Amino acid sequence: MGSTILTSLINHVQIITLNRPEKKNAFNGEMIEEWVKALEDAQQNEEVHVIVITGAGSAFCSGGDVGGMKQDQKPLDNKNKLWENIHRVPLTLKSIDKPVIAAINGPAVGAGLDMALMCDIRTMVSDSKVSEGYVKVGLVPGDGGAFFLPKIVGEAKAFELLWTGNFISSEEALTLRLVNHVYSQEKFFEKTMQLAEQIAAGPQVAIRMTKRAVRYSRTMDLEPALDLISSHYAIIKETDDHKEGVAAFKEKRKAKFTGK
Repeated sequence: MGSTILTSLINHVQIITLNRPEKKNAFNGEMIEEWVKALEDAQQNEEVHVIVITGAGSAFCSGGDVGGMKQDQKPLDNKNKLWENIHRVPLTLKSIDKPVIAAINGPAVGAGLDMALMCDIRTMVSDSKVSEGYVKVGLVPGDGGAFFLPKIVGEAKAFELLWTGNFISSEEALTLRLVNHVYSQEKFFEKTMQLAEQIAAGPQVAIRMTKRAVRYSRTMDLEPALDLISSHYAIIKETDDHKEGVAAFKEKRKAKFTGK
C-alpha cells in the first residue's frame, strides 16, 4: 500500500491506518485512492475476516484537507468532485459484507466522523472528542453524515450536532450510542483488537450473511425481511461451521470454525 494508507493483517483482522498524522489524517485525493484500494483488497482477500480502520498519530481523521481544496470551482465541478472522489469511500464501505470497525483513536471531525459512522461498530478512546464540524466552515455534511447520523442518534439530536458543530466527549458519544465502547488510551488498541479477533474467529459465512440481512432489512417490510433470512438460514444449515457449532455445543467444547 502507498504512503497515506498503511495495512497489516493480524489474526484475520485487516488493520487499515490513515497515515497523514502531520495533517491529522485529513484525506486528499491520494489517500482516497489508496483507501478505496485497501478496502477493496480486504473484501476480496479470504484471509481477512474483519476490517479495522484507525488513524496514525493523535487523530482519527480531521475530514477533508481544506487547505488543499480549490475555492474557485463551479457548483457542478464541486458536485462531480464529491461523487467521483470522496463519495467512493462510503460507496465502497457499503459494498463490503465483512464486519468493519472504526477505532476512533483521536478526534474525528466532519467527514472524518462520517467515515466512522459508515462502519458497523465504533470504539473510541476515552480522552477524545468528535464533531460534525461542517457548519463551522459554512458547509453541508457532504460525506454521508446527513444519511447516517439520524439513523444512529435520532433526527432531533442529529440536527443539533449538524447545526452547531459542537464537539462531544467520548462519554456523550457512548450515551448517544454513537460508539459501542470507550476505552482508556492505554487499553484502546488491545480492547479493540480483542473485539475484532473475537468476531474474526466466528463462523464467517453466518457473520457475513447476518450483515447482509441487517442492511437489506432496513428498506424492507417484515414479510420480505423474514423471507430473506429464511433463505440465508437454509444455506447456513449446510455449512461446515454450522455442523461444527452444533457438535461443539453437544460436546460442551469451544467450536473451531473454518469459515466454510
